[in-house]
Amino acid sequence: MQQRRRVTMADVARAAGVSPMTVSYTYNRPQRVSSETREAVLAAAARLGYGGPDPSARSLRYGATRTLGVVLGEHLTYAFDNPQAVEFLAGIAEVCADRGYGMLIVPTGAGPDDPDRVAAAAVDGYVMWTTTDDDPVLTAARGSGRPVIVHGGSFAIDNRAAARAVGLVVFAGARRPAVLSFPVDRARDTFVASGLMKAAYPVTRDRLEGYREAVVELGLDWSAVPVGVCRTNDSAEARRMMEQLLAEAPDIDAVAAMNDPMAHAAQIALPSARVAGWDDSALASSAGLTTVAQSLRAQGAACAAAALGEAAPSLEDSWHIVARASTD
Repeated sequence: MQQRRRVTMADVARAAGVSPMTVSYTYNRPQRVSSETREAVLAAAARLGYGGPDPSARSLRYGATRTLGVVLGEHLTYAFDNPQAVEFLAGIAEVCADRGYGMLIVPTGAGPDDPDRVAAAAVDGYVMWTTTDDDPVLTAARGSGRPVIVHGGSFAIDNRAAARAVGLVVFAGARRPAVLSFPVDRARDTFVASGLMKAAYPVTRDRLEGYREAVVELGLDWSAVPVGVCRTNDSAEARRMMEQLLAEAPDIDAVAAMNDPMAHAAQIALPSARVAGWDDSALASSAGLTTVAQSLRAQGAACAAAALGEAAPSLEDSWHIVARASTD
């Protein structure tokens, strides 16, 4: 069966009795043509089955897609299920909307073709949710020649300083502190290790270091502190890890968790223990959790602005501790 030839802008121009430039203006700069001419062009396009200019051709012509790519490093549903991801994406979307840009979410973690999919994305630049330095997806994005901004550093708070500050609060008076940790590397293994410090994810690494500094400052032994490493950062995973932690160290009396849902799981498992979380979510407020307050929306906006070539403010000091009943 012979494939039907694609209708072109020149075909529409001939049918409408105008120039190809007028057809282009009708779709791209409608203010430059009269309403009568626009109606004639659109009527001819409808008769011929012309759907408008090819977006990819337009991108080649102008040298830009006016779309920003967001690489999550997670399953696509993470963008809608995880409250922190939602806030971060909202900040990116706000910047994109203000500048007339679209936003393309590129989920990864599905297999070996992730780097190719990221490199092939029709975007002008990338914002990457926190990842490791050796992530092949990061290498692929940087190899594309387009701007790449990784969430972290000056585009995030000082996680080490914040962890030290909240650690001094939650571990005060404790004899057997513990930590509920994010994954430490892309393998996402679940385990318990005392005195853990090695982590390929910068956020995890910085928070562990901050907790360690607090433990040492309080005169405790970090090498004896059990760290429960979770595969994901949700409450169900944290509940399972709390069971494992308590099986190995039943005398735990304080828990520092790397987000509020994980802290809430610890609070349920150990009602009498001192517990602190991270992000100052609605859950932290309702559960009376001490937590680190930060704005992931502002961090997403800063990443997006930087990816579009704009100056972005440093957010390293944009955090504070919210003390509540869980550390009284």
